[in-house]
Amino acid sequence: MIRLPAALAAAGLSDVKMLLQVHDELVFEAPEAKADQAIAVIKRVMEGAAEPAVALTVPLVVDACAAGNWDEAH
Repeated sequence: MIRLPAALAAAGLSDVKMLLQVHDELVFEAPEAKADQAIAVIKRVMEGAAEPAVALTVPLVVDACAAGNWDEAH
């Protein structure tokens, strides 16, 4: 998660903000027009979270979606 702000800023998404973490879920606020781009960056960063410290033999799989609120996302 610590890599997300820099990755989002590098992608021109500095207006995308992480609001909270609940167990294994992250909740972000993003302009609707940038949601798909933000999801792609977030997935890439989180799926590579173990690197370079640990070389995993299994993939980290990240599911993501965009919704108007947390309830709609479930």
